[in-house]
Amino acid sequence: MQDKSEEQIISRLLELENSDQAERRAELTGERFLALINDPDNGRGYVLKHGTDETEGAEIPEGTEFWEYPNGELASQAFDQLVAEARESGELVEEDSMADVGDSETSGAEVRDLYADSDDDLLIDGDDTEESGGTSA
Repeated sequence: MQDKSEEQIISRLLELENSDQAERRAELTGERFLALINDPDNGRGYVLKHGTDETEGAEIPEGTEFWEYPNGELASQAFDQLVAEARESGELVEEDSMADVGDSETSGAEVRDLYADSDDDLLIDGDDTEESGGTSA
């Protein structure tokens, strides 16, 4: 099996993080993040450090780096150590952060947008008696 390049690994880790598969995540100063990620495909654990992506996935954020471990337990220990170092140096903003997770694109259909040609919401029952919020006796 051919080894993946550093860029391929980083892309995979960002993909996992953006699909809400990071086990833990911490926000650092300067809009940077640490993420603990266990890759289900290879069983390896990773700590990913990156900034925010201003290119909507076209480029890897500048300064992105990762550390690879043979399992999730070792990666978790390294993540804890990096978070502790960030706390001591004053770089830790939030320990359990979900800020800026995900791409600007989302999957799934919109139920109704602002400019829809219909005001009918198919998810709401058309019975007008309960629309006022009251109940009938």
